[in-house]
Amino acid sequence: MENFIQQVNAIVWNPALVVLLLGAGLYFSVRTRFVQVRKFSTMLRSLFSKKEDGKGISSFEAFCIALSGRVGTGNIVGVATAIAFGGPGAVFWMWVVAFFGASTAFVESTLAQMYKFQHSSGYRGGPFSFIEKGLGLKWLGVVFAAIAVVSCGIFLTTVQSNGLSSAVSNSFSVSPLAAGIALAVVLGLVIMGGVKRIARVASIVTPFMAAGYILMSLVVIGFHIQEVPAVLGAIVKGAFGLNPICGGIIGSTIAMGVKRGIFSNEAGQGTGAIVSAATDVRHPAQQGLAQAFSVYVDTLMVCTATALMILTSGTYNILDGQGGMLYAGAPELGNNYVAYTQHAVDSVFRGFGSQFVAVAMVFFVFSTVMAYYFYAESSIIYLFQGKSGRAEKWTIRVFQLLMLLAVVFGAVREADFIWQLGDIGVGLMAWLTVVSILILCPKAIRALKEFEA
Repeated sequence: MENFIQQVNAIVWNPALVVLLLGAGLYFSVRTRFVQVRKFSTMLRSLFSKKEDGKGISSFEAFCIALSGRVGTGNIVGVATAIAFGGPGAVFWMWVVAFFGASTAFVESTLAQMYKFQHSSGYRGGPFSFIEKGLGLKWLGVVFAAIAVVSCGIFLTTVQSNGLSSAVSNSFSVSPLAAGIALAVVLGLVIMGGVKRIARVASIVTPFMAAGYILMSLVVIGFHIQEVPAVLGAIVKGAFGLNPICGGIIGSTIAMGVKRGIFSNEAGQGTGAIVSAATDVRHPAQQGLAQAFSVYVDTLMVCTATALMILTSGTYNILDGQGGMLYAGAPELGNNYVAYTQHAVDSVFRGFGSQFVAVAMVFFVFSTVMAYYFYAESSIIYLFQGKSGRAEKWTIRVFQLLMLLAVVFGAVREADFIWQLGDIGVGLMAWLTVVSILILCPKAIRALKEFEA
């Protein structure tokens, strides 16, 4: 099974997808005249726009749900994994993906607003809606929704719970199974309350956890401030294969940077568009700008915080993909990726790093899985054509049970196998979303021009 999963992952994440994601971000940036730079101040104001009719969630609540989906294990474990397989240069390509990905997030979220539909629980929509209504391909919209249910509800959920169980097991005397069960219980209490409860919890938890994590990282980086210039140099040199240690893995450097960048910030994946459709705003472009800003927060702030902590502390290894190490800064850690971050904090606060990162992971994973549930639930609602009914409600209840079981399953599985499943889910959604928004891009451009006028 694991060999089969690896083969599928290689097919989904072939070089063409990497080129497509980067090329689409560049194309959208040019077409929008780099809206992610020109409208930066408007992005901030868009976060706090008022509801128009009270039927959906606020722009800030949507921002928090989307950010909670973006800020998760990808920011701690994912960044460490990118460094392990791609070296410091992978961080540079994560930055590139974030910069261009902000324009991608703008386009997909604006389109989601334009093609949203009304449901008894509020507004819903996403790539499945603009694929059906914008492209006239209902069957492909159904395919995307089905993939989103499985990817968000099962594959990506197992990735998050696996990262949580690893961090907690490294720090406390808690078994992976116990950690998974505890997460499932708390998550169940929230998702049973519906979208309004999810929005309220996200708007409280997400800003608190992101700010606390970034503050701690600044302290750790401050203690290693003399290493920052050399680390920044290594990031730039490694990105282009100029570092003699990592020169032979330049392909992995770019691929891991793009893959982990997309996994973390979700630009082009379609999930950010799903939550964008649920908002109640005056103009579609407003939500597009708000979601573009969330990409910046996720990658340029939280992911960078993790990367600089690890790199300035030297608590990482660079693997050659064949069981050996090109660089052994912390050989005792091997491929225990979450431990890279934990030991980085330990380098300043002896004996505290493991506990801090474990607690951070609890908040990150909880909020992310909560967002994943929202994405999957919206996809189920679409599959029932946005009509409330007994079949839809029972399907959602059954799905809730399956997702909670996936949380427990992921907590006790091996990390590499779980990450492979997560990558497949992200890749499949990215293929469908990016191709669709490339075709529908002119509609988002017209909406931007109208908004600016």
